Amino acid sequence: MCLGIPGQIVEISDADNNLALVDVGGVQRIINIAFIVDDDWPPSACVGNWVLVHVGFAMSRLDEAEAMRTLALLRELGEAQAEMAAMMEGGGEPPPPGIFNHRDGVHHD
Repeated sequence: MCLGIPGQIVEISDADNNLALVDVGGVQRIINIAFIVDDDWPPSACVGNWVLVHVGFAMSRLDEAEAMRTLALLRELGEAQAEMAAMMEGGGEPPPPGIFNHRDGVHHD
């Protein structure tokens, strides 16, 4: 499974080599933007854009609303994973899928 994470391009660090500084959840790193630039969309036009980052490449551009939705879902997954890990460390078994509503934590038959 491949996972792309939304990040916002902060600056172009090397336009000739299509390299940009991206902020992903407060962590900044250099990525390659070659997949999202062309004659109509040069590197300079990318600053401030949200992109889907995978293995050091900007795979596509995203609008800000889609980026925010994706980041929120990733946070929820991380929280759920942390809860499951805590349950397993405590000797408990994870709950069977589907018996809890993931939003309110209430048992539903």
